[in-house]
Amino acid sequence: MNDPRARRTGPPQPAARLDIILASLADDKAEDVVTIDLAGKTSMADYMVVATARSKRHIATLADHLRERLKAAGMTTVPVEGIEQGDWVLLDAGDVVVHLFQAELRDFYNVEKMWAIPAPEPPDESSDAARA
Repeated sequence: MNDPRARRTGPPQPAARLDIILASLADDKAEDVVTIDLAGKTSMADYMVVATARSKRHIATLADHLRERLKAAGMTTVPVEGIEQGDWVLLDAGDVVVHLFQAELRDFYNVEKMWAIPAPEPPDESSDAARA
């Protein structure tokens, strides 16, 4: 009944989604691919992937292939924003968010730096109780 060869239904888990995304970006020659672990920093996603493309056509190809591969893996919906402009595309793969940039915009927005800031430490409740 618990056959490991049984086909799994439903979308892949976040780490498996990340693997699909990274493999797709590597296959399609995305440049400077960076994965940011968002665990503990935000509830919007577990991972953020940032990559650079050489042209608007390259960004569109990366986004189209990502969407196709994620849908083939069981995701029913993979929203993509910005494909019409083609210089920055955001792909929402649930717990994995993907930003595809042309080099100039990636340098300008520098989203990696924004998310590299350590999360603030929660207040120490024991010190508040000691003061009371």
